Amino acid sequence: MTASPVPPLTEPRSPSELRLAERTTSTGLRVVAVRRPAVPLVELRLRIPFLSAEPGHPARADLLSDSILTGTADRDRAALAAAVQALGAGLDVGLDADRLQVSGNVLATELPELLGLISTVLDGAAYPDREVDTERSRLVERLTIARSRPGVVAAEALSSRMWGHHPYAVDLPQPEEVQQTAAAELREAHRRFVRPDGCVLVVVGDVDPERVLDQVEQSLGSWAGAGPAVDVPPLPTPVPRPLLVINRPGSVQSSLRMGRPALPRCDERYPALQLANMIFGGYFSSRWTENLREDKGYTYGPHSRLDHHSLGSVLSFDVEVATDVTAPAVLETYYELGRIATLPVTDREVEDVRQYAIGTLALSTATQAGLASTLASLAGVGLGAEWLVEHPRRLKEVTVADVSSAAADFFRPAALTSVVVGDAESITERLAGLVPVETQA
Repeated sequence: MTASPVPPLTEPRSPSELRLAERTTSTGLRVVAVRRPAVPLVELRLRIPFLSAEPGHPARADLLSDSILTGTADRDRAALAAAVQALGAGLDVGLDADRLQVSGNVLATELPELLGLISTVLDGAAYPDREVDTERSRLVERLTIARSRPGVVAAEALSSRMWGHHPYAVDLPQPEEVQQTAAAELREAHRRFVRPDGCVLVVVGDVDPERVLDQVEQSLGSWAGAGPAVDVPPLPTPVPRPLLVINRPGSVQSSLRMGRPALPRCDERYPALQLANMIFGGYFSSRWTENLREDKGYTYGPHSRLDHHSLGSVLSFDVEVATDVTAPAVLETYYELGRIATLPVTDREVEDVRQYAIGTLALSTATQAGLASTLASLAGVGLGAEWLVEHPRRLKEVTVADVSSAAADFFRPAALTSVVVGDAESITERLAGLVPVETQA
């Protein structure tokens, strides 16, 4: 039986303008409300700036994030969880290098009640000593487990090698720092940092945007105050150095991590860099995947990506390979980097990834949760909802020459900072035959 031909891709639809309303409250909280009536739900994301260069801040930040929902002045952990459950809602808190984020979802009719519960947490999280003790033990256990994984060790080493003593170099706090963090320190950190000035609240759902602004003003009006003036240095420029091999005796596989500074989303060349990254390693049909997975069988899947933070963006690469093919995999990786940096990409490659990039952006913002998370992320780097309309247009305008130029500037192997975690005795000599190498026990 003859297979039917696959129909060609159609022209991507142009994104529609969002129906939204925006207001900055008298306390400095910026609120963005968007109507998305697909289902009678609401998703909210409250982004609180949380970057600090203070000693011990990573331990306090992680423990605060884990403990903030363990009780308030008038509800213990169980009562707070029961109140959220009674609304049929979800409430969670997450953390990264830049921000503390409160995420929630609830039926649209119950939004004022959920906002009221969030207000009690923002105003009066209690950090009970016993609950903090429990969360401290859990966090220490998670950190210990995480640092037993070679990929985590490689990622931490790469951050340290790129950023030195900058706060961005610390992906995870040290367990001993967490052990020394008391509940009183969390209460003080909450008092100082969990303040509305400079925060962004995104609400997406089956709502009237203007009415939501009034509801937020009414529910969160008592949450007041400005956070501390944070003196965080700009990101340093990484200096290219030899490939660092971190010894993991007896390891059956090696973890390769590479990185370099990249362009932010607001840069006019960013769409070209995004497409260049996808051609190299940013999706399943990329060159790097075709080489290392499909052709050589060295790995299940290498991946390159662009990460965006408040102080800068990063182009990063990661792959896990068996110990005996570490050097060949590095050689092929450098070959693919050199090829995309020196030879033009093809028309077909650009068209394929252009369609994919536009389509995945549309898919990622098709749900209320996806749209809320994307808008909160954009807000963290000073961009608004208009970016969702403008970016697909910019992607359509990118030429093959634009993508080749971005690849030449950002994929040169010599400009990357690189780390391998593996059995040094088995891999170092062969790696040293390819590139300059430093070792770390």
